[in-house]
Amino acid sequence: MTDTAATRHARLEANATLLKQALRGIEKEGLRVDARGALALTPHPARLGSALTNEHVTTDYSESLLELITGTHDNVDGLLAELTDTHRHVYSVLDGEYIWNQSMPATLPAEADIPIAWYGTSNTGMLKHVYRRGLAERYGKTMQCIAGVHYNFSLPDAVWEVLSPEEPDPVQRRSRGYISLIRNFTRYSWLLMYLFGSAPALSRDFMRGQPHALRVLGEDTLYLPYATSLRMSDLGYQNKAQSQLKLCYNDLDTFLGRLYSAVTQPWPAYQALGTHRDGQWIQLNTNVLQIENEYYSSIRPKRATGRCERPITALAERGVQYVEVRCLDIDPTSPVGITADTARFVDAFLLYCAASDSPFFGPDGYCQLSADNFSMVVKEGRKPGLMLNREGSPIPLAQWGAQMLDAIAPYAALYDKASGGTAYADALERQRAKLADPASTPSARLLDALRASGGSFHDYSLEQSRLHGDALRAQPLPAERAAAFEADAQRSHEEQHKLEAGDTVDFETYVAKYHEALKNPLPRAA
Repeated sequence: MTDTAATRHARLEANATLLKQALRGIEKEGLRVDARGALALTPHPARLGSALTNEHVTTDYSESLLELITGTHDNVDGLLAELTDTHRHVYSVLDGEYIWNQSMPATLPAEADIPIAWYGTSNTGMLKHVYRRGLAERYGKTMQCIAGVHYNFSLPDAVWEVLSPEEPDPVQRRSRGYISLIRNFTRYSWLLMYLFGSAPALSRDFMRGQPHALRVLGEDTLYLPYATSLRMSDLGYQNKAQSQLKLCYNDLDTFLGRLYSAVTQPWPAYQALGTHRDGQWIQLNTNVLQIENEYYSSIRPKRATGRCERPITALAERGVQYVEVRCLDIDPTSPVGITADTARFVDAFLLYCAASDSPFFGPDGYCQLSADNFSMVVKEGRKPGLMLNREGSPIPLAQWGAQMLDAIAPYAALYDKASGGTAYADALERQRAKLADPASTPSARLLDALRASGGSFHDYSLEQSRLHGDALRAQPLPAERAAAFEADAQRSHEEQHKLEAGDTVDFETYVAKYHEALKNPLPRAA
């Protein structure tokens, strides 16, 4: 019997309780700002622990760019409860500062004055710091201050067995399943940008005087009238090295092989920079990518790694463990940047991507058509009559979107069957209004709010961030929960000190060993 999406769905329905084992986690970024909404130039607060070793609160590119991390949860309510508690903890520590609740940055200082994150003097910490110095050299510091919500998602092995019972090897079955999911995500992720994109505007200062095609809204705000997410557009992002990368999602081996080439192949412009300036490291190497995480993408196959283990090696040896969705903007209406409806819709969307037919892309494994659809929606997704390209044929976005919701609905129903209630179906149904009326999308509502406020993007965003921050501060954690966060912070400082005391080689040697540890995932390929 031919295995179809319908037969796979039927098998899932017969085993729906397995979906109670699906896991999701969040990494939510947010800039620290002062009371005026300017980037905070203070160090990462010590009471938040070591940014290197604290599992709950760290920093991303900048010393001012917080990253709040949850554990994995088998339900959305528990996930958002932990994310909320972590925000409450952070606000109990911040003194006169707020978390900027927008993806596009607050008022930034001069490029040279944006502080790069510091992780201490251990070799591990210096590797993270120098990598970020390299990002500054390659892309500029301003671009690195954009923030988002990363949504990590995994299905239990038993679900992959239900979806692909013909594959006997559980590692191969899981990896092929996730890569198949990623292909479908690539095809359909334009829908997420339309429904949840929340970044149609930004402050004029963000452009640093560079030429652009944005329109003016007031004295200090720039926007595109039909944009959903300028964060996910190519705005201000000029990098020929990355733009020539076309990673293949037809199979894991080819994907890893191309990623390996990118992290080992020199790039002339980076060779001209070198790795040192005035005796100081400025980048880890002169290759297309310094390390695997430098590759910017809307979704990544992931595997937990040991300290200093390379992601390519971990994926090649143990397969894909989960996917990281990276295209979600911070929801400025939510104190924690994401709502339960969004999380549940993403769960259903990813299950649909996992269970649906997922043909290979062309010979190069890259789908330009899907990339063009995505690019069009982030820049003009609400444009009246907008047409997308579905397998070579034009189709109105609203029509295709409605068909997508119809196709995803049975997978939302599976989660409800597993957990009881109608929360998933309700979350999906609430998305239909956005397709029927583009004015109800988050991006349109933000532009309407900006116009109604009569203020700038900066002023409006600062007021929203203050309201959210004050509400979180007004809900202090229970003493036991607060003590647990404090204890974790203290342990993280102790762990950082142990790492610094335990180094046995100098940093130059450490970097060389780190690069040498990278194994070619396709040793037979010349």
